[in-house]
Amino acid sequence: MSNLYTGKGDKGMTTFFGSAQQYPKSALRVEALGVLDEANALLGLAKVRASDTALPPGAPISTIASALEQMQQDLFVIQAEVVGADKHLTQENISWLESLVEAIERELPPITTFFLAGGSELSATLDVARTVARTAERRLVSFRHDGAMTGLEAGQPRANTLVYINRVSSALYALSRYVNHQAGHQEKAPLY
Repeated sequence: MSNLYTGKGDKGMTTFFGSAQQYPKSALRVEALGVLDEANALLGLAKVRASDTALPPGAPISTIASALEQMQQDLFVIQAEVVGADKHLTQENISWLESLVEAIERELPPITTFFLAGGSELSATLDVARTVARTAERRLVSFRHDGAMTGLEAGQPRANTLVYINRVSSALYALSRYVNHQAGHQEKAPLY
């Protein structure tokens, strides 16, 4: 047997690290974990593309890559929470993201419209990561709602988790706009 695959999920069931209980791969909890994993992978791609791109003065961290890595670490905490571990994000995690967005916002002209994704490759990658973070948020909300309806407790995302994942997508939107602004790319509004 390989160390890189077990074959245990071949029939559409999965277990979580450290647990023997099986779950269908279509379960809301598993779906939430999968989308969080997708978001984390896209943050990794964006992090590589960001290299050592600096953030504006007043940001809580110095580079886009280090900000994205912190988000990746926090998404792992959310995944641990979803599988029932005693791991949770705090108001401090949320405040960190909010201060990041606010520092970027001070550098940008007022945003009065939506923009077409693009401009630079990094900006487009950040926009893709943003949309996956929004999907992760919807899956977490669905999982929490389903748990409230069925009385499940373990692994239900806490309120701070939902706020945090909402702020992740806001931060990625801000970073995308910032990258294009710094590169001098004129962003295009939809024509409707």
